[in-house]
Amino acid sequence: MNYKVAVIPGDGIGPEVVEQTVNVLNYVGDKFNHKFEYEYLLAGGCAIDEKGTPLPEETLEACKKADAVLLGAVGGPKWDDPNAKVRPEQALLGLRGGLNLYCNLRPALLYAPLKEASPLKDSIIGDGIDICVVRELTGGIYFGERGREEADGVKGAYDTERYNVNEVRRIAKIAFETAMKRGKKLTSVDKANILETSRLWRSVIEEVSKDYPEVKVNHMYVDNAAMQLVRDPRQFDVIVTSNMFGDILSDEASMITGSIGMLPSASLGDGKNGMYEPIHGSAPDIAGKGVANPLATILSAAMMLKFSFNLEKEAKVIEDAVIKVLEEGYRTGDIMSPGMKLVGTSEIGRLVLEKI
Repeated sequence: MNYKVAVIPGDGIGPEVVEQTVNVLNYVGDKFNHKFEYEYLLAGGCAIDEKGTPLPEETLEACKKADAVLLGAVGGPKWDDPNAKVRPEQALLGLRGGLNLYCNLRPALLYAPLKEASPLKDSIIGDGIDICVVRELTGGIYFGERGREEADGVKGAYDTERYNVNEVRRIAKIAFETAMKRGKKLTSVDKANILETSRLWRSVIEEVSKDYPEVKVNHMYVDNAAMQLVRDPRQFDVIVTSNMFGDILSDEASMITGSIGMLPSASLGDGKNGMYEPIHGSAPDIAGKGVANPLATILSAAMMLKFSFNLEKEAKVIEDAVIKVLEEGYRTGDIMSPGMKLVGTSEIGRLVLEKI
């Protein structure tokens, strides 16, 4: 099979981790008789420097025509002015909205070889952590009306949280389908004691739950969910929540597994051209030093094979290879611990190829 992949290396360590991931995809393609065709595109800070915009129109149009999008990372201190009208992060919102990618899947899996990297005690971790956060991606406060205002000489600002029934229902269905394939347990996170949008959210979750009687559903306020993730993460299987709450909770979930540098993500919609990216940032402090961890991006490519191309076997080969590398004690700096073997970006990429 032939697949067209839009590749956005982005900023900071993005190009480095994407390079290793493309090597892995090519190797898997040769092994299983697939061909991946890549179109490299600009987005983020580098696009601001070259085109004056974080998301050039030609980039978005090319992504729409591709079978999937592979993204490295965007942003960095060079463009980190909160008052700037043009910022690298606008590229992410533009891609999600432009491709109608309304669902973000973020698995938070504690790999057995990395158990010592988790900040939580063994008594809390138990036999492991395996959570999937299903985050609504194109609604809520990140996409609502916003602005500045002045009244009686006092300056102010506002951001609007807004959801409709259809937006909540479609993300709810994905969450329930995900739960059906896992432990059949779903936690919906909201702030229904305060927010009207959360009350709507909760009512739609209850409505959709009637179509999935096998799934056990519970509701949890976001502040309690944040606490429970560190108190007893094993109580969670699938978490479904709004855009802003999902942004925060998925990062918290990633850190209790030991390293944000290990976790992939998939942004999906109704079409096949999902966007796949590591959840870590551009890490400009280590960019160009050859020490970045590419495993989250490589695992994002495995998600791409699974969700966009229906290549389950090929995806598992990559996932198994990553686990074998970790079991043999190889570590990049972000996941290094005493007694392990420290390697750089290209070396750990080569080791993954070797295990494949």
